[in-house]
Amino acid sequence: MHLVWFKRDLRLHDHAPLSAAARCGPVLPLYIVEPSLIHAPDFAPRHWTFISGCLHELRAALAHRGQPLVVRVGEAVEVLDRLASEWPIEAIWAHEETGNLLSYARDRAVRRWARARGIPFHELPQNGVVRRLPSRDEWQARWEERMAMAQAQPPESLPPLPIDPGPIPSAADLELPPDTLLERQPPGEAAALATLTDFLHRRSRYYHRALSSPLTAWEGCSRLSAYLAWGALSLRTVVQATRARIAELSQQPDPAEAGWLRALAAFESRLHWHCHFIQKLEDEPEIEVRNLVRAYDGMREENHRPDLIAAWAAGRTGYPFVDACMRALTATGWLNFRMRAMLVSFVAYDLWQHWREPGLILARRWIDYEPGIHYCQLQMQAGTSGNRTIRIYNPIKQGIDHDPDGVFIRRWVPELAHVPTAYIHTPWLLDRAGQERAGCRIGRDYPLPIVDHDAAYRRARAAIAAVRARPETAAEVAAVHQKHGSRRPPPQRPRNAGRGSARQLRLDL
Repeated sequence: MHLVWFKRDLRLHDHAPLSAAARCGPVLPLYIVEPSLIHAPDFAPRHWTFISGCLHELRAALAHRGQPLVVRVGEAVEVLDRLASEWPIEAIWAHEETGNLLSYARDRAVRRWARARGIPFHELPQNGVVRRLPSRDEWQARWEERMAMAQAQPPESLPPLPIDPGPIPSAADLELPPDTLLERQPPGEAAALATLTDFLHRRSRYYHRALSSPLTAWEGCSRLSAYLAWGALSLRTVVQATRARIAELSQQPDPAEAGWLRALAAFESRLHWHCHFIQKLEDEPEIEVRNLVRAYDGMREENHRPDLIAAWAAGRTGYPFVDACMRALTATGWLNFRMRAMLVSFVAYDLWQHWREPGLILARRWIDYEPGIHYCQLQMQAGTSGNRTIRIYNPIKQGIDHDPDGVFIRRWVPELAHVPTAYIHTPWLLDRAGQERAGCRIGRDYPLPIVDHDAAYRRARAAIAAVRARPETAAEVAAVHQKHGSRRPPPQRPRNAGRGSARQLRLDL
């Protein structure tokens, strides 16, 4: 019997371990609910709600083929050891996983256990992340090679095994607190495939214009991130479907489709980011807990302010657009990329807090929490990854640019619902009479700004500049770029583009 261990790959299609194991003999498909992971500081009940929905659908799909998904609660080694004592396990099959440090240690323990038991443990690549990558120089070619491979086909049938599948536990069974999400993204592979099709054939037309504003991003972005994070959809499926759609549109004579092609080209370029960032965590797992550039150690730690972090996490900073974004995230589990970056910028620069604790708060709120992307993006936005460009977002300007009439703010910060549009981004400037007419006293019904952005900006720039000025910083940054930097060739500058356009294009890609 061949055991297929499902982890963050909760799907039937393009699942290489399942396909390979089924060709070798009877399959025991297994999911392990690991207490150490579900009670870790980066896990939340909303994650389990999504995972369990995927598990129920996966169990039904496997049962339709003859053998339902088996679910066990316990740490991985103890569960596998118990199963190996009861069943003749010929081999274990699983995808390679680049997760948090807990899952990294877990996988190493399972490999040691399998060797001691004399059981072959086959770990197959799931995406474009390359294990034991010798150099980034060859990474892009390897990524393209994997994305072009044929998708693994699911087995048509699985011999049934006389084993109790076991219940899929509820959050209460696992002693998790209630899930507080107000809006939910449907889980499972069927929803993932439907979302992909809907995006490529309908919603992606204005993707490049819709992705920055929270007014348009909910509909205009792909919304595939949660399915990719938990493996309800493979990245190869998304890449191949996107390229097929681009090829289809390229054959259409209608010049109006040129804009759609630009939108899908922008989307495809971002698919490279997915594995680019996860590869960094694969190569250096400690990115989860320490600065990528160690020269920045100690820069923020002494300024730790739990009260400021708590206000930021509650959406009570006094900056309406920041608070609206945080409250929307808390209620839905999702936010578009620019607004995610602004939230990190605010806590890292305006509040001058180290990224680790806010990072755990955000990890618990993203439905699409992917450790490799999450921690690398945190550090990039907080300025500790060695990036040449420091992005400090002005929270007032971001609101004016992306929510000019305050529609998003009024939805998620209802205290400000009746504040005049002229003051919706700076309600503290509204006089007392105006506040009374709006039914919102600033400082009582809605907080005053907890920090002055202009002063915080000057302080942050000075502190970052001081670290950069040290000779040892430049050497360390160069080493980080050599190890983790993208080797993709820079995009060609359009002939009619100004300097600013080309510079922004380089940053975007």
